[in-house]
Amino acid sequence: MHRYKDLTVWQKAMELVVEIYKITEKFPLKERYGLISQMNRCAISIPSTIAEGAGRNTTKDFDHFLAISLGSSFELHTQLVLSNRLGYVPIEVVEQLEIELSHIQNMVVKLKKSLNS
Repeated sequence: MHRYKDLTVWQKAMELVVEIYKITEKFPLKERYGLISQMNRCAISIPSTIAEGAGRNTTKDFDHFLAISLGSSFELHTQLVLSNRLGYVPIEVVEQLEIELSHIQNMVVKLKKSLNS
């Protein structure tokens, strides 16, 4: 088992969750059960899946959960782009979050590689 709280990628992903929640708080209420819910769930899924995988008994399982976390990060990116297109999030905010997401994605990929070497 890995100590997920010590993983920088988990810590960064947790910070991202807080940012996404703050952003979606400002969305129109009509998006409560749509984009708000979906974005929050995707954001939460990134660190949660890392933690779940870290608690598994095998490296293969951890690697699988990291892949799921990576998928959630790409899903969140798509929703951020859509949020901008709908006029809910300014492009400057999306661009900053894209940088953060890319950093998290790179860390997940590097962690996956380190498990398989």
